[in-house]
Amino acid sequence: MTLQIYNTTKRELPEQLLEKAVLLVLKNEGYTVESIVGVYCGNKMMQRINREFLQHDYPTDTITFRYNKGSDIDGEFYISLDVVKENASRFSTDLQQELLRVTFHSALHLIGYDDHSPDDRKLIEEKEAFYLNLFSPETA
Repeated sequence: MTLQIYNTTKRELPEQLLEKAVLLVLKNEGYTVESIVGVYCGNKMMQRINREFLQHDYPTDTITFRYNKGSDIDGEFYISLDVVKENASRFSTDLQQELLRVTFHSALHLIGYDDHSPDDRKLIEEKEAFYLNLFSPETA
């Protein structure tokens, strides 16, 4: 089992907290880690990944890749800290809260949740809210 968090930016990142957030979702949903890599990057890297793999020429908050099936997760996710910062400001929320929300969102994508339809989006947003309420840095 390996879960690795990488920060490709100069920003401070609560890496242990983010690891615990990913593990909370997986454990709670009945999944385990085979090999997961989480890369926290800037808009430049995110836009390049989005263009190369999804043919979208803009940065987004997260992109997730799952490489296997079953309950043992092998995959990776990328999160743009620039978009997280913009979103925190736009939604008038704390930067760490938004960082956790997007990290939960990425973990939910890894285990198969989607956000293509309005119903799927509503479900994944409810799950994000559930995990934000469940997770507190003090108890992590």
